[in-house]
Amino acid sequence: MKPPSEAGLPLVFVHGMRVSGTMWHPVIHAIGTRHPAVAPDLPGHGSRRGEPFTLPGAVAAVADAIDEVGGRAMLIGLSLGGYVATATAARHPERVSGLMAMGCTAVPRGVLRTAYRGAARLGGRHPEAANRLSAYAFRRALPAPLAEAMVAGGLSSELMPSIIETVCGMDPVSLLSAYPGPVWLVNGARDQLRRDERRFLAACRDGRLVVRPGCGHLSVLSDTAAVTRQILDAATVVAARTHAPTAADGTEHEGAAR
Repeated sequence: MKPPSEAGLPLVFVHGMRVSGTMWHPVIHAIGTRHPAVAPDLPGHGSRRGEPFTLPGAVAAVADAIDEVGGRAMLIGLSLGGYVATATAARHPERVSGLMAMGCTAVPRGVLRTAYRGAARLGGRHPEAANRLSAYAFRRALPAPLAEAMVAGGLSSELMPSIIETVCGMDPVSLLSAYPGPVWLVNGARDQLRRDERRFLAACRDGRLVVRPGCGHLSVLSDTAAVTRQILDAATVVAARTHAPTAADGTEHEGAAR
C-alpha cells in the first residue's frame, strides 16, 4: 500500500437496490492500490439485511464509509446507489470531492412510477421468487464475474416497496443543484432511467454527461476495464481540481477526449 501522503483520491462505491457492496468488487479489484476504496452495505442489504431501509440511514452509511477512508472521498453509485450518493453529496458537500451518478437521471412519475411501484409490490410480497428472478436477470445482462458479484452478498427484494417509495419521494434535481463539486452523470444509451438526463445536467453546477452506446441499465457495467478507466479519469480530474473537457452541449460520448 502507498503511504497516506501518496495515496490516491479515496473512492466510496454505493450499490444498487436489493444487492450489496459486493457488486463493486470487480471494479475495486481492477483499481487495485491506486486509490483507497470501500463499498459499504446500505441498510437492509448484504451484511445489514433485516434492517429497515431509509434515506437518512443510507446517507449515514455512506458518510461512515467516507470517514473510513479519511473523511473526504469521491462517490460512485449506480441506480439506487446513484440517488443515495447524490443525497449524500447534497447533505455533506464538504466531505464529497466528486460524484459519479450512474443510471439514475429520472424523476419517477406517471407510467414509470406506476410500473416501478407495481413491480416493487410484487417483489415485496414474494421476495424469494423476486430474488431468483433478479439473479437470473443479472446473469443474462452481465458477464459471469460481474453477475456473481451482484449476488455474492445476498439479495433483498423484500425492501423493494420501501426503496421505491423513498426514491419517488426524493427531489434529485434539487439535490444535485445543492452540490457545488464536479459531477459525472453516466447512462447507458438504452437505459429507461436516462429520460431526464438533460434536466439533471442543467441542475449541476459543474456537470458532464457521459452516454455509453449500446448499454442498458445494468450492462453499463459490463466492461469492467472501461468502467474502471472512466472512474480513474474522473478521479484524476477531481484530484487536480480541473474541469473535464466536454462537447459544446455538455455531453461526453464514449471514446471522446476527457
